[in-house]
Amino acid sequence: MGETTGQDATDGVRLGARSLTLGYGGSAIVDGLSVDIPSGAITAIVGPNACGKSTLLRGLARLLKPTTGHVILDGADITSLKTKEVARRLGLLPQSSIAPEGITVADLVARGRFPHQKVMRQYSRDDQRAVAQAMEATGVTSIAGRPVDELSGGQRQRVWVAMVLAQQTPLILLDEPTTFLDIAHQIELLDLFAELNAEQDRTIVAVLHDLNHACRFADHIIAMKAGSIVAQGNPADVITAELVEDVYGLRCQIIDDPETDTPLVIPRASRTARARRDLAAVPDAREA
Repeated sequence: MGETTGQDATDGVRLGARSLTLGYGGSAIVDGLSVDIPSGAITAIVGPNACGKSTLLRGLARLLKPTTGHVILDGADITSLKTKEVARRLGLLPQSSIAPEGITVADLVARGRFPHQKVMRQYSRDDQRAVAQAMEATGVTSIAGRPVDELSGGQRQRVWVAMVLAQQTPLILLDEPTTFLDIAHQIELLDLFAELNAEQDRTIVAVLHDLNHACRFADHIIAMKAGSIVAQGNPADVITAELVEDVYGLRCQIIDDPETDTPLVIPRASRTARARRDLAAVPDAREA
């Protein structure tokens, strides 16, 4: 499956891009890309390092100004919307975030409520409720009073996720959300996003490195290579052995995940790994 086309097809598009070119210092990373993000679904953007995944996400979030083309948010050019209006519709967890020195967990999460506040309406009970729910959902309530800069990398990541959840936007963009998390917390966090999608109809877009996580949790996968979309669609249609070898240069086999029946990527063993396996199967061989 290729890119979505249609320069003027903006009606009904919750989030998308038309002929989008993005880059840094005059060098294009994403060049002429068009795509529509499925509304009410979980979309995973996958691809090798430096293929343009995070650049595309930054462009969709209006953090990176396009060289050409435009981003569509709720049928309108995103640049035509006020900053607070965008922030009420779209929440972003960037790849790396820096908290103000000394700020506590509760105060940082509360900053997610800023788009909902006005000059005559400051912090309210609704804001308190949203912050409390976000901290509970991410498991950081018990550390609410601790300074963020004293936390472990995994704890900090969950606090940043809580701030995005407190924003209560219908669209959530996540750039490598499982960074710094151990395997249990990775699955716990991805389960949370799946619940938000299923129970609250949130549209979620996540850059993920783990193809098996992407296949298990996403409804829609966008596979990128060298700044372009090479395939997109249902995980079972997109993640094939041929695509993985083409995009990542990795030989593999694809089997059904025994838990979810989604594609499970099994890398081919190297010659050394196979030799070690064969040696382990014959214990006396080492003594011969």
